Amino acid sequence: MVIKTTILLAKRKKPLRNYLKVGFRDSLNIHVSGGYGGNGFPKFGGVGGQGGNVLVIGKEDMSLEEVYKHNKSKRYIAENGRNSSPNFIRGTPGSDLKIDVPVGVTIYTEMGKKLGELDKENEELIVAKGGTGGHSGNGFLGTQGQAYPVRLDLKLIADIGLVGFPNAGKSTLLGAISHAKPKIANYPFTTMRPHLGMILYKDQRQISMADLPGLIEGAHKNKGMGHKFLKHVERTKLLLLVVDINGFQLSPQYPYRSCLDTVLLLNKELELYKPHLIEKPTLMLINKMDTVGASEKYDEIKEYFNNLSKIANQYDDDIRPEKFLKFRDILPVSIKENKEDVEFVKEKLRKHLDILADEEAIENDNLDLYQDVRKHMRERGPKVV
Repeated sequence: MVIKTTILLAKRKKPLRNYLKVGFRDSLNIHVSGGYGGNGFPKFGGVGGQGGNVLVIGKEDMSLEEVYKHNKSKRYIAENGRNSSPNFIRGTPGSDLKIDVPVGVTIYTEMGKKLGELDKENEELIVAKGGTGGHSGNGFLGTQGQAYPVRLDLKLIADIGLVGFPNAGKSTLLGAISHAKPKIANYPFTTMRPHLGMILYKDQRQISMADLPGLIEGAHKNKGMGHKFLKHVERTKLLLLVVDINGFQLSPQYPYRSCLDTVLLLNKELELYKPHLIEKPTLMLINKMDTVGASEKYDEIKEYFNNLSKIANQYDDDIRPEKFLKFRDILPVSIKENKEDVEFVKEKLRKHLDILADEEAIENDNLDLYQDVRKHMRERGPKVV
């Protein structure tokens, strides 16, 4: 007789990609319900209390994962208004329910209607209104509050957004110039979720930088891992394209792309995802300049970087963009091997963010001046001859 023995205490192997199941969350579906309005009191003309509203409040240093863990039922119901009574002719309103969410969240209904977004600390938005209290106009019956599913969609707010193909050196750059500790290795798709790092300067200046998972061709069509994170570059002030001077090949099944190819492909993917991203201020970092033959490769192609349209006609439509990025600066460096290059990049980023701030201030001053002139003309009225 053969006895089969099952080892119950054997250690189970973890799923190969279990690490992808936890960590960064950039979207969360919840259900919100405003409170019912209280009933009125017909005999004395009493009015029921207003149902409470459901509000979301923007908070710094918070994640959607924390929102989920705080209420795993994902149902948020505000307090009902109290009924009118002989002792309380006007019913007490229900208390509002307030939900803390990360700054950078946009709120959509189930049908895709945008309710609003929170870009500042303590900014508030009502996402479900409470019902009206009962009164003479509605038969003294309180009404139901708004109730529906909504989606909290997070877009990181950072000064700088890193964009590039896998293994170009984005995570190395972030780790070298900030306090972030992204996973770094010599193979594609090391970054599985966005990382946010802070660049600190000796005078206490701080600049935030977001590293996004590497894109691949077709990212705008939801191919690869970078597609779902493209939205995070929308709220950055400055894009930093990071490309490998030696080019890139994802695997033997994919074609090899030269450095110039990758620049045009990144341009194309940004354009196809959101055309307005092409107008965003952009710098380009040419990485791995310490490798053999890098200087010669750079000298051959550097003239095209400020005039991509000059070379784009040689490419097929699936690579050639319609509009071209205009780089404010091009930085050929070796982030991993040269500490001086790291400091060089830090100062360049600071300089360009300061220039952008000055440009924005001038633009706002001109807008204020224009509005003051228009207001003055309206106050004077038409000239009577």
